[in-house]
Amino acid sequence: SVNVVSRTVRFIFPIVLGVIFLIGFLFNAGHFFGENADLKKGITRVLVFVVIAGAVVGIFTYLIGIVV
Repeated sequence: SVNVVSRTVRFIFPIVLGVIFLIGFLFNAGHFFGENADLKKGITRVLVFVVIAGAVVGIFTYLIGIVV
């Protein structure tokens, strides 16, 4: 039923989002460390990623609220 699917998605979604955030941070870690470190560029990319992830979470929460 829809209720079972929504509970499953609510359980899995934060884990998937956390993994995606970790992968995004690792791809941007080169901007924080190393010979060509650019702190401003690294922070900007991480903030953009956080804003996009927040928008996805907001949309997801809104859609789940409508469906259930």
